[in-house]
Amino acid sequence: MSDILLKEQHGHVTLLTLNRPEAMNSLDYDLYDALEDAIRTSEARAIVITGSGTRAFCSGDDVKKILSKGAPVTPERAAKAKDTGGLTPAADALLHTDIPVIAAINGFALGWGAELSIMADIRVMADTAKWGEIFVKRGLCCDAPGLGRLAQIVGREKASELLFTGDIIDAGEAKAIGLVGRVVPQADLLQTALAIAGKIAANPPQAVRALKAGLRRTLDPDWRDTGKWAITEIRKLMQTEDAKESAAAFIEKRDPVFTGR
Repeated sequence: MSDILLKEQHGHVTLLTLNRPEAMNSLDYDLYDALEDAIRTSEARAIVITGSGTRAFCSGDDVKKILSKGAPVTPERAAKAKDTGGLTPAADALLHTDIPVIAAINGFALGWGAELSIMADIRVMADTAKWGEIFVKRGLCCDAPGLGRLAQIVGREKASELLFTGDIIDAGEAKAIGLVGRVVPQADLLQTALAIAGKIAANPPQAVRALKAGLRRTLDPDWRDTGKWAITEIRKLMQTEDAKESAAAFIEKRDPVFTGR
């Protein structure tokens, strides 16, 4: 396990910690790969995902390493994406695992960090944390989970507001709209998430996995079809002047000026 993704065992529960605190636990290609591999190879009965430190759960894609460079696609990555129908491979792993996943949101969950949290089955949020689907602020469409799961959780109208505005909400609002099930003090976050995971892990694992598979069968869209559409749109949007302006403004620490081109 790479040091950018830490793994701890707590009985039958695996704790995964995104460990790039200097970059607000943002995702570069290596961390995406490590997360995918950890989910696909896990033999745990429950998984808890959190971020290192208290500032960020995951702030989304690393702007300097991914967004500002137009996300170049290597042949290896293209082959992997082809295997998942275009769905982000880490998302494919999370959306198709039968292992229950709990997100312990310790700080900012933004962009793909917000997507990561809603791919979890259960969310526990620190009272100091914040959450936002900020893709629109980058001139982009969100990934498949934001399209296929957010409305299930908070309803279509609220999902539309969050997606179209890119607003960042605090823990109190996240709890009020049903985005998270529990808001706890930062000091109690991991203990709470691990206690829930431990309770799940104490049940017969085959029954738990069947229940999760049943929920997916009943409620979820065709993730790979949605993912193929989303990645096609994202790649188109990455070539727009507005997307490039957003990345440049972020790096230069200034307000972006969007032109619709």
